[in-house]
Amino acid sequence: MRDSGSRVYAQTLTGVGDRSHLLECGVDLSTHITDIANLLFYEDLSDVILVGHSYSGMVITGVATEVPERLGQLIYLDAYVPEEGECEADLWPQKLKDEMNFDSATSSGLRPPPSLKMLGINDPDLAEWARERITQHPIDTYTQPVPEGNEQSASIPRSFIRCTEGPLASLFGRFADKARNAGWQMREIETGHDAMLTAPDEVARHLIELAGAT
Repeated sequence: MRDSGSRVYAQTLTGVGDRSHLLECGVDLSTHITDIANLLFYEDLSDVILVGHSYSGMVITGVATEVPERLGQLIYLDAYVPEEGECEADLWPQKLKDEMNFDSATSSGLRPPPSLKMLGINDPDLAEWARERITQHPIDTYTQPVPEGNEQSASIPRSFIRCTEGPLASLFGRFADKARNAGWQMREIETGHDAMLTAPDEVARHLIELAGAT
């Protein structure tokens, strides 16, 4: 993507990945929204194309309500698409809600990472690489609703990239249908949910095309 002339930032959210040492700092959805809003402010970025994968559909929706003036487009990469006042847990099928209730009672506020098979990572070498890096996730990020939007945030163009294979295809297919019905630009990739690992070149190509269409 950088070779195409794009200026790219890959921000890690507080409490996960290389910032997992901050898990005990009261992390919730608003923390993650602030992570990105602060990046945009301190780097003084504008006309940004903000991409959110999976849970981060909640994050970019919230960022749009906080700093809409800095955004040019939102791209949901096989991601949750919430309405105002919804949290991620509201969007789960009942089976996942039941599992989450069990996790909440036994995990001290942290959710274990999903299986790599669930994420569509089947290559053994890639699975081993990912297994060493995937971390637990703070449960409060799932139960805090997105903030209320406004006229400016509602006017930001939106796009959706759907991953059509793997165990999560039906769950996120619901949000792809929602995006299509709303008239968003749509793309599809024949791969599992973690497309940035299993089909990185296709993800980059679609992002570049969608950026050029803005």
